[in-house]
Amino acid sequence: MTAQASSPRTSSMDATPHEVLAEVRNHIGHLTLNRPAGLNALTLDMVRQLQQHLDAWAADADIHAVVLRGAGEKAFCAGGDIRSLYDSHKSGDTLHEDFFVEEYALDLTIHHYRKPVLALMDGFVLGGGMGLVQGADLRVVTEKSRLAMPEVAIGYFPDVGGSYFLPRIAGELGIYLGVSGVQIRAADALYCGLADWYLDSSKLGILDEQLDHLEWHDTPLKDLQNLLARHAVQTLPDAPLEALRPAIDHFFALPDVPSIVEQLRAVTVADSHEWATTTADLLETRSPLAMGVTLEMLRRGRHLSLEHCFALELHLDRQWFERGDLIEGVRALLIDKDKSPRWNPPTLAALHAEQVASFFHGFAESGS
Repeated sequence: MTAQASSPRTSSMDATPHEVLAEVRNHIGHLTLNRPAGLNALTLDMVRQLQQHLDAWAADADIHAVVLRGAGEKAFCAGGDIRSLYDSHKSGDTLHEDFFVEEYALDLTIHHYRKPVLALMDGFVLGGGMGLVQGADLRVVTEKSRLAMPEVAIGYFPDVGGSYFLPRIAGELGIYLGVSGVQIRAADALYCGLADWYLDSSKLGILDEQLDHLEWHDTPLKDLQNLLARHAVQTLPDAPLEALRPAIDHFFALPDVPSIVEQLRAVTVADSHEWATTTADLLETRSPLAMGVTLEMLRRGRHLSLEHCFALELHLDRQWFERGDLIEGVRALLIDKDKSPRWNPPTLAALHAEQVASFFHGFAESGS
């Protein structure tokens, strides 16, 4: 889920079958998220439609693989439709509770899918969009790709399996991405292992045409890999995060977010000062509570299975609408649009370790 997925006012109750397009061509099931005006933000009905198609195709021997993409030129998927979740909570409905349960189940389906899934990550891939693609076997980025888990900007935490895939990025890079919410481009996505292939967006049409005429010789996964190898590359030069890696590994291994910001502010070395100051400034705009919970969640997630990571995220979800900063974040961004959220607590200095720890109480004991 992410702030940038929030512009659509359409409730998931209003979703139509046309918001997910499904087509089978040459033994490949194609699924297209079709809300381009809303950056293909996910509604509950879209989640259900995706799940239904994937379940049906898993049992269909005539389907060899699945391709996921987003309609339009701006986004694969910019997250979840947070306005509908806000409205659900405010009206006392259960849609916001059902959404997370079913969205996470869909993400797990993709992680465990018995047939190869090819995700075409053109444009924004944020929040819930990352949840859809990180379980795919073949993740393709383009020069237009912008990947992020920016939930802390709206007072939330990186979910949809973020507690699993972020802390498994080398060093502290995933901790940095989750706590800061920054966007990365294709070179960094490949460097971090959040994508597998780079293909210029102008070649996506050629790839689609060749998928329609692909001759199946080997395993479906191998056949798709061979096709991609003819058009795409797996590394790009000059990934910005590679140069920043020593600094990120140092600062984002510190005990807590206040320590991270304090140490960033203390940097005087010329070649690191600008990045350190910019990062500290950014962190101080985010929800202190969301960053604190995110840091703890990601560090726990390093040692949990995929299923347990999703269970931990649901454990946090069940408390977050009442005790977290999401409702205030959505109010400031979407409802009143003052862009001045009143976080609770308002500053990192006022964030206590006990407040962060309280969100995790009962998780281990419940066996989740």
